[in-house]
Amino acid sequence: MRYFIYIFSFSMFFGCTTQVSKEDITNLNGYWEIEQVTFPDGETKEFTVNPTVDYIELDGSKGFRKKMQPKFDGSFTTSNDAEPFQIVEDKGQFNFQYKNEMSEWSEEIKSISKDRFSVINQDTLTYTYKRFEPIKLEK
Repeated sequence: MRYFIYIFSFSMFFGCTTQVSKEDITNLNGYWEIEQVTFPDGETKEFTVNPTVDYIELDGSKGFRKKMQPKFDGSFTTSNDAEPFQIVEDKGQFNFQYKNEMSEWSEEIKSISKDRFSVINQDTLTYTYKRFEPIKLEK
């Protein structure tokens, strides 16, 4: 019985771990909207409608993140503000590293696919994003 418990625990630990690879990082390019936030106690907050989306653009390991407001005609409004970042690998984990005149912070990238990604910040809040799809209105 003890042998079964060890095998089960081992398979659960490694079976549930999502490894982010260097090749996955390019999937971050594009428009993203927040889908949910998971709090340290496991509670979640779902986001069904978002007035803003994040635009992420990467060139190698450097990039920027910008808030955009989608319009019904498919265009966006935005300010000229963009938050520069660098993707840093540390012991097999990839992190967004942000730094501006006022502060410095990081977010660990937990998972990435073509349609979703998630990060965990220093307050142990997990943010899950889904690829933004504009609302299509029939004419």
